[in-house]
Amino acid sequence: MKKNYPIILVLVLSLLAGVFTLTDYGESWDDLSLQKYARRSLAAYSTWAQHGVLEISAETLGNYGPAYVMAVALAVRPLSILFPINPSDLRHFFYLLTYLAGMAAFYALGLRWLSRRAALGATLLFMTQPVFWGHAFMNPKDTPFLAFFLLSIWAGFKMVDEVQPPLFHSLTSSAKKILVLLTTLWLGSVFSAFLFTPAIHAALTSLVQSAHSGAANIIAFIASDVQTAAPEIYIQKYFTLFLHARAFYFLFSTIILLYFYSRLLPSALRVFSSVLLPALLLGFTSSIRILGPFAALLVVYYALRVQGKKSLPMLLAYAVLALIAMYLTWPYLWANPIGHLWQSFETMSAYPWQGVVLYNGIRYAATDLPRSYLPVLLAIQLSEPVWALTLAGAAAFALGGAEKKKLIELSVLWFLIPLAAFILLHSALYDNFRQIIFILPPVFWAAGAAFEKIKDIKWQTALIAVCLLPGIVGGIRLHPYEYIYYNSFIGGMNGAADTFELDYWATSYREAAEYVNAVAPQNSIIWVEGPVQLFEIYARKDLKIYSDHEVERAAAYDYVVATTRYKLHQASYPTAPIVYTIARANAALTVIKQP
Repeated sequence: MKKNYPIILVLVLSLLAGVFTLTDYGESWDDLSLQKYARRSLAAYSTWAQHGVLEISAETLGNYGPAYVMAVALAVRPLSILFPINPSDLRHFFYLLTYLAGMAAFYALGLRWLSRRAALGATLLFMTQPVFWGHAFMNPKDTPFLAFFLLSIWAGFKMVDEVQPPLFHSLTSSAKKILVLLTTLWLGSVFSAFLFTPAIHAALTSLVQSAHSGAANIIAFIASDVQTAAPEIYIQKYFTLFLHARAFYFLFSTIILLYFYSRLLPSALRVFSSVLLPALLLGFTSSIRILGPFAALLVVYYALRVQGKKSLPMLLAYAVLALIAMYLTWPYLWANPIGHLWQSFETMSAYPWQGVVLYNGIRYAATDLPRSYLPVLLAIQLSEPVWALTLAGAAAFALGGAEKKKLIELSVLWFLIPLAAFILLHSALYDNFRQIIFILPPVFWAAGAAFEKIKDIKWQTALIAVCLLPGIVGGIRLHPYEYIYYNSFIGGMNGAADTFELDYWATSYREAAEYVNAVAPQNSIIWVEGPVQLFEIYARKDLKIYSDHEVERAAAYDYVVATTRYKLHQASYPTAPIVYTIARANAALTVIKQP
């Protein structure tokens, strides 16, 4: 435990720093839509079980995994009663807490290849990157996915290290046949009951409609008033009955299967208990983003490398439990598991985002970005020492022993291949590189290897401190807009202004609301350009707020608030004098005008 004191201290101090600055951060542009989706998804647990009805579709964000936003919504509900603070700040607290949990997993994984001091240095370098630290507070998607991706891989690797394969050779021939038969029947029947849900619903619909038209079938036999009642009533009634029967069968058959394993092969239950937590984490991660199963591929690679074919029973249990966890935490999949999962994969692989991306002074469609997009942003948005350390560390690993070279292999699978795929396949990217943060951990472990080459503790500590300095100083200067960080390679914020995306989530609308709250007379009329909800949640209750979403407009406005993204500040009341500018260096983020 004493060996872990440094990382525990770092995480506790980071949490305290986050708590004291929590109310500085504004809401992200996407948060409101995800909150609505979380509420719909949570409501599905009662409407699906009681009525067989889902009010979720691809148009209402069904293709997004809702597990994390549902969990945060459930956590915020009781706390918002106990703590009378803005609910957005409570959500941001959980986002930060999740990020720090991910950093703990990053450190634990780093210990596989690095000394404790080097792993700590790599963790500090990773977590203090201004881009990541800023996203940690207000990003409900990408940094939580990073954290759970790391937790899934940490738990998966630990599972592989600790789980001993069940002793199948100790079974008699008849016992083997019984377990194989029961397992096959369970897998076939249970998965069929879930996978063929759309077909069963279609069959019930056909039977009920036929009976309603006067045909003689089983529905007409058991429902005497089927010809006079609306068909939808009986379709819903019998489909709900099927859902209840399916749930009962799943529980009953699972108990029977576990009973036989406990009697014939107790070691398999020990494997099951050890696999449970890693599988639940993987399923939850996959229910955050469709790329979650990529974590499973890395775990499978590690398992086959370490245990070979002996790991296959463990991996089968791991996959089955993860699929169950993903299904249970993603209501959109319930009505059509295979179809909706594939639809989600197709949609999120080529996300039809309609906005434009500012890159190197030119505006591009999200699917038409130059191949230099990711390499350039990774070079100019991470602090200056990162890539020099990474190259030095990668060289050190390549010349190291077998354990060191394993990280090189993992880095190829985890970072280089996905990065190449994102670039070559022209994946839809926007808001800089926030969607691919999860592939970057190997970069920082390689950087940690450079720290490890310095054997003298004082010089090693000094090197770590010097390398942390640019990111920490840059973050302090930008606070609370750390996520718009650009390094000195392009001249910092002055070089990025009007050339690259800055406050693309308009988080500066919180500061704009606080300024207007302080200066505007009672009942002032405010025009807000763009994401009005980001201003409204922090604005005074007496203010009359209008936006482009309103049908009617006021005759005149006391203040106009406009983000500089998409040059909205120039489109709205261009001749009105600017009375307040939210900026970092010479880069304006939001302006407030007084017509």
